[in-house]
Amino acid sequence: MWEIRLHGRGGQGAVTSAELLARAAIAKGKFAQAFPSFGPERRGAPVQAFVRVDEKRILKREKIYEPDIVMVLDPTLLDVVNVAEGLKQDGIVVVNSPQSNEELKNRYNWPNVAAVNATRIAVDILSVPITNTTMLGALLKASGIMEAKDMEEVIMDRFGPKLGPKNFSALSKAFEVTNIN
Repeated sequence: MWEIRLHGRGGQGAVTSAELLARAAIAKGKFAQAFPSFGPERRGAPVQAFVRVDEKRILKREKIYEPDIVMVLDPTLLDVVNVAEGLKQDGIVVVNSPQSNEELKNRYNWPNVAAVNATRIAVDILSVPITNTTMLGALLKASGIMEAKDMEEVIMDRFGPKLGPKNFSALSKAFEVTNIN
C-alpha cells in the first residue's frame, strides 16, 4: 500500500490533489482513499491531506503517521513544518523547489528527494502559481503509482474544457522534468 501525506497551505489545492489522485487510482481499478486534516484554519495556513492507494481493499481509516511519500506544494513550509516527520526509512519527499535534489537532501537530511520547480511550470502554463496539479505529475514520476496519462480523465472532469487541458499539460510537464534521487 502507498501512504502519502500532502503538505500545503489553505487554498493551494492539497485537498483537491489528494481527491484527484484517489479518483484516478479508483478509475484504474485500484482501491484508494483521500481525506484532509485541518481545523478552522484560514486561507494560507498550513494544511495536510492524505491518500492511500492499494491493489486490495483498504481497511485503515486513520491519519497517516508513517508515509511512504510526502508531497510539499509550498516550499515556504520547509522551514515551518517538519514535513518529513514519520517518513519511512526509504521514503521520498516530493517537493516544489528550484533547489537541486542534493541541496535539499543536504539541508534537510531526507533519504530520497524528487524536486521540481512546480511554481515555474504552473506560472508558465497556467499563468498562476497554483501548483497542485503540477505536483501530482512529480508525485507520479517519483512513485510509479500510475502514469501521467492516467490522470487525464479526472483532471478534465474536475477542471472542465477551459482549464482541464492546461492543468493536464502542467502535470505532464512536471512528470517529464522531475529529478529523483
